Amino acid sequence: MMERAGKKKSNVNKYQLWQQHNKPIELWSEKVIQQKIDYIHNNPVESGFVKAPIDWKYSSARNYQDDQTVLEIDI
Repeated sequence: MMERAGKKKSNVNKYQLWQQHNKPIELWSEKVIQQKIDYIHNNPVESGFVKAPIDWKYSSARNYQDDQTVLEIDI
């Protein structure tokens, strides 16, 4: 998948991890930050990979539920 994405762009030698056309946004309030965290946590759910955000093994959603078994984050 990443190799295929890399072949589409002339400035990429082989692999591309991030999609093109990312638009950075300013995270100017706690509400906006939480909205983006929720969006990221829900991506595996929306894609049908898991039923709940905490079911995605490497998601920080687990940490927000006081589960530090995979990732340790500083908040």
